[in-house]
Amino acid sequence: MYLNLIQIAESFGVPEKVVDDWIRNEGLPHVPDRGRLIFDRAQVVAWAAERGLAAQAGFLAAEGSAFSTDLDLEALLRAGGIWRDVPASEVTARLAKVVEALPGVAAPVRTLLAKKLCSEDGVNWAPVGGGFALPHLKARIAMGRDHGAVAILMLREGLALAEAPADGVPVTRLLFFLAPSPRIHLELLGRLSRALTRGPLKELVVRGASDAEIFAAAGSGDRK
Repeated sequence: MYLNLIQIAESFGVPEKVVDDWIRNEGLPHVPDRGRLIFDRAQVVAWAAERGLAAQAGFLAAEGSAFSTDLDLEALLRAGGIWRDVPASEVTARLAKVVEALPGVAAPVRTLLAKKLCSEDGVNWAPVGGGFALPHLKARIAMGRDHGAVAILMLREGLALAEAPADGVPVTRLLFFLAPSPRIHLELLGRLSRALTRGPLKELVVRGASDAEIFAAAGSGDRK
């Protein structure tokens, strides 16, 4: 059974831009077909299983499927923090502070993360529309099962990106994440994408709600 790009995105509950990123950076199996991309269902299921990424709904998911890990999105957000009124020119410096403050991560690992963060083309900014982006390091570094962070950055002005957002809306809200391991990276990316399409989190971040409100929304909507 072959699926198209829209069906794959719907299956995982992520924007089409995220699927494009998986194709380029994660080896998502696909076949060019008359100017479009199609996907063999069995190959995609195997690809997802290898990465611990459970399809939540749609064409790929079995009834009652669930996430394969017990990541706590609220805990990750508390570790990374909520950063307000950030000048676009200081985004990388703020992300470096998130790395420096990672709880429980050995100093050499933090140093390696900071080096990757500041390297040329070291970050995939992943704009997903509506003024949001899901930046993350292109390099996958294992930090340990109980480590990782999600940080929300609210910018003063739009962030200049090499690849402009498809909808033309300037990026002013970032959900930067560091996954505990390469295996969990895709699952966390999918979960954050879903958090921006389901529940109150997106609206709260847009209007700059209080930290308490945003933490509560991250916790309550994490597995819906």
